[in-house]
Amino acid sequence: MNKKHLNVKLYFWLLFLISSLIFIFIPQIDLSIASIFYDGRSFPLNGSWIETILYHSVKPIIIFFALASFAIFIYNHIKKKNVFGINSKVLLYIILVLAIAPALIVNTTLKENWGRARPAQTIDFGGQKEFTPAFILSNQGGYSFSSGHTAAAFSLLGFALLARKRQKTFITLVLIYGTLVSLARMAAGGHFFSDVMTSFFIVWITTHILYKLIFKEDSIS
Repeated sequence: MNKKHLNVKLYFWLLFLISSLIFIFIPQIDLSIASIFYDGRSFPLNGSWIETILYHSVKPIIIFFALASFAIFIYNHIKKKNVFGINSKVLLYIILVLAIAPALIVNTTLKENWGRARPAQTIDFGGQKEFTPAFILSNQGGYSFSSGHTAAAFSLLGFALLARKRQKTFITLVLIYGTLVSLARMAAGGHFFSDVMTSFFIVWITTHILYKLIFKEDSIS
């Protein structure tokens, strides 16, 4: 099960497949988990200080890491140095990780076209739209599937995979941060559990495949 396919362990591919099938054929899981954050009238944590901080933290963190990487690359190029090992391949990897997983796959392809209503928009939670299972195209005009904030938060995995020392520590920190952002989005009624899980799997798989394609080797994780 530890064998890798495209730099992604076999068990991870299986987890993605099995979880996707569960979300499609047992959609009540989404409703049950969403109901944990619903008090019968609203999602009370929506707009709370912790939810607001986590929601608004994603964009500036991503921008900071992206700009810092670009600045270091320029510095290395001018000074003929190798600070943090950021060369043209590393910079290309970072750009593709941010552009493909959260931007192209999640936000442009899924979110803009799937039409799934957010939890707070559904009749089940005080809204006016119908609930539809994950992976099923909908005409609800919603942007729930899948979670852009979750994908962006977990895309920091791309930076963590570049670490040669304490890689597991950095990966763990990213997983914790991504999980907190995902919980915040669910608590606010912005996404179902399947939305955040799908984004997580997409980012994890994409970052590892890109690592293999660009560096011609498997990542340590």
